[in-house]
Amino acid sequence: MSDDHIPLTGYAPVSDAEMSEKSKATLEMLLTRRTIRDFSDKAVPKDVIEMAIKAAATAPNGANQQPWHFAAISNPDMKRRIRIAAEEEERAFYGGRASDEWLDALTPLGTDASKPFLETAPWLIAIFAQKKGPEGEKHYYVTESVGIAMGMLITTLHSAGLATLTHTPAPMNFLRDICERPSTEKPLVLLVVGHPAETATVPKHALEKKTFEQIAKIWD
Repeated sequence: MSDDHIPLTGYAPVSDAEMSEKSKATLEMLLTRRTIRDFSDKAVPKDVIEMAIKAAATAPNGANQQPWHFAAISNPDMKRRIRIAAEEEERAFYGGRASDEWLDALTPLGTDASKPFLETAPWLIAIFAQKKGPEGEKHYYVTESVGIAMGMLITTLHSAGLATLTHTPAPMNFLRDICERPSTEKPLVLLVVGHPAETATVPKHALEKKTFEQIAKIWD
């Protein structure tokens, strides 16, 4: 073993039966995850958000460059500014920017340009992809790396009992300005985080999932 490597830790011996039980438990937990748009204004402790971001930052990434930044926002004034800017982009989207085909695909979800959840939910997490490092060095596999981290962030928040919404108004350059991020960072997702409202619903369309055979093939 070379001097720049250390022994692997964190993988205790586990039986086939234990692996099956653990993977099934995780699947059952994730099967309850839903994207929602009706949030409660009930507070969520800051340390929960911090731990979820720390979990996301353990994600595998290209050359260990960790090309991400998470801007967690509970400040009401900032959330208000984000809502105003996002709704402006959304009005342009629904008012002509989006193709008829795209709008038809969104119809079952019942979405429109109004985004009150951006102020109601206790937390917004703006997720940025860093195209370059602090010294101007190029980052590699940026989108892939940040995408994996976002999945781990959502999973961690769901395991904590919180609901999320991946909000993606386009373009999102306003997030860079409001969150005071450099031009070398690209905002990818605005993650809305909080407790579901008591009256929250989800569209039946969202429960229609492809079968295993449609999404995967196992070669054994």
